[in-house]
Amino acid sequence: MSKQRDSEDLVRVGPGTVMGEMMRHYWIPAAMSSELERDGAPMRLVLLGERLIAFRDSSGQVGVMDHRCPHRCASLFLGRNEEGGLRCVYHGWKYDVAGNCVDMPNAPPHQDFKHKVKAKAYKVAERNGLIWVYMGARKEAPPLPAIEASLLPDAELQMSLVQRECNWLQALEGDIDTSHFGFLHTGSVQPDDVPPGSLLRWTVTNRAPEYQVTDTNYGTMYCAYRAAEPGQTYWRFANFLFPFWTQTPQGPFDRVNTRAWVPMDDTHTMFVSLSWRGSPPSIRPLKNGQMIPGSRLGFEYLPNTTDWYGRWRLTQNPSNDWMIDREAQKHGESYTGIASIHGQDQAVTESMGGITDHDYENLGPSDIMIARTRRRLLRAARALHKDGAVPPGVDDPEIYTAVRSGDFLADAKIAWRDAYEMQMRAAIRPLAQAAE
Repeated sequence: MSKQRDSEDLVRVGPGTVMGEMMRHYWIPAAMSSELERDGAPMRLVLLGERLIAFRDSSGQVGVMDHRCPHRCASLFLGRNEEGGLRCVYHGWKYDVAGNCVDMPNAPPHQDFKHKVKAKAYKVAERNGLIWVYMGARKEAPPLPAIEASLLPDAELQMSLVQRECNWLQALEGDIDTSHFGFLHTGSVQPDDVPPGSLLRWTVTNRAPEYQVTDTNYGTMYCAYRAAEPGQTYWRFANFLFPFWTQTPQGPFDRVNTRAWVPMDDTHTMFVSLSWRGSPPSIRPLKNGQMIPGSRLGFEYLPNTTDWYGRWRLTQNPSNDWMIDREAQKHGESYTGIASIHGQDQAVTESMGGITDHDYENLGPSDIMIARTRRRLLRAARALHKDGAVPPGVDDPEIYTAVRSGDFLADAKIAWRDAYEMQMRAAIRPLAQAAE
């Protein structure tokens, strides 16, 4: 298989593509529940290269369907959301959340054929403030994934969405590349800047860790490791979960967080972050009491618009060079000159272009998790395409439940998988606590 063919199969997500067909076997987090009001305006939604509209009907049910009216293809975005359905303003044809045509007012009763007309609509589920869409061909959709953070009740769940102007894979790969943390995010930090007991000390002391990588039943796992105090190893574990979920290694295993990199189309991605409000902080102050330069958390958004790519856009974007401050970069006030952790990640992945040219890459030892994950994705997508093999996690959603990431110190004699299991056994379980 050629490198170019591998790249095409990995990044293309539209109907009929190898990766796009695999993605359609999974439930896709598409929007916050709060984005849709009962009988409110329809919302444009782009998922896997398809232009859709989403609306909430009079009873509170959500519909997601092709934006084109099956009559004459006028956009249902212009439609009237009223009395239990969405009515096309062109000729008045009306559709329920399942896409059924329920009214054809411009046809005489004896010529009415609404029972034969159906808009292309997808199955929808809502759970804990998040709207999920199933775009696959199964008559009965698979169960929703049992990703720990997504199971948290509304009051304990912190959710954020951010749009990124690049392919889903290059966006996701920033989360499974730990060595960039010592440069992009903490390049201006020196060991003497770090307070005693902070694990950041080991990242900025040794910015070239070594790695262990393995396949898992849910995707892939890696750990970066460095020597710490005599007889100790500093570990950073992170995960990729099919088809587009990640867990980053920043913070203790008591942090419950998962991130989705949802392909809108080949060159736009919606980042969906789910985390437990009770999680300990991932970034702590330096010895001087100040935060790491450029480490601002949170997001600054442009106002949402109604166009296809108008939701959850950051003020830092390609049109303003991600607000890079060259003076701060030059004088060491910030390694990148770009404010915010996410803004830095956004800048580097968007700077690669809409779809990065994999032929131009020269992967090194720090990219072993990226190479392993690409192979895992290709194997699963091609096995589905060739043999109909169901991808991991579709029919066994419980494989996602007990998966965490984080960093910690451990006795250097402990094997890496054993060190991970020890952290998992000791970690706080908010879902179990809530059930007691």
